[in-house]
Amino acid sequence: MRVVFDIYTIIFLALAVFIFLRLRSVLGQRTGRERPPYDTYSARDAVRTPASNDPNDKVVALPGRNQAETPSRVPVADSAERWKGIAEPGSALETGLNSIARRDPTFEVRPFLDGASAAYEMIVMAFAEGDKRQLKDLLGREVYEGFEAAINDREQRGETVETRFVSIDKAEIAGAEQRDATAQVTVRFVSKLISATRDREGKVIDGNPERVTEVTDLWTFARDVSSRDPNWKLVATEAGQ
Repeated sequence: MRVVFDIYTIIFLALAVFIFLRLRSVLGQRTGRERPPYDTYSARDAVRTPASNDPNDKVVALPGRNQAETPSRVPVADSAERWKGIAEPGSALETGLNSIARRDPTFEVRPFLDGASAAYEMIVMAFAEGDKRQLKDLLGREVYEGFEAAINDREQRGETVETRFVSIDKAEIAGAEQRDATAQVTVRFVSKLISATRDREGKVIDGNPERVTEVTDLWTFARDVSSRDPNWKLVATEAGQ
């Protein structure tokens, strides 16, 4: 049997092949450089921001950051009750504590003082023992450099310090302020301890290894409230009254 193709069949076949090849060249081949599909809904959500009158409000809330960063988000109307027994209403201390609470709503005085008291004892003992590694984790840079220099001088003279804690009788907030992203809280410590410094031969040259001494210190702790790091560091020290 012989198949006969007329001229019109050949023309249509040629056109079909031509069209198929054109479509394949435009749509059917993947090069690996194609743009991903554009999701208009996710793009719209990404630029949607919560309503706020604060021009400094952040568009995106980063994981682990405090969600309340503006005064309107922190209820400070009841600050007199919140800081009762800690700060007098209308005082500079109350104002400073409110400023910190606005930037860090999780801030509470009692847990802070507990941590500061523990740090106070650790720092005093680490300084006496010359433990620079522990001090570096607890102190701000400038304070650490001062402590380190004192330890180095003491070691060069061959002196040793013996310190024993008896008690921390008082730990109270003496000052508070918010400086940009940095919260600073000053604590007045009243403690009792036994301390003596000995020379190379073991002779006591300062203090008394048998006497309890009352010591008052004003220590300032600081923390970057925009950081995920919850730890406070000692940034200033002075003798208190």
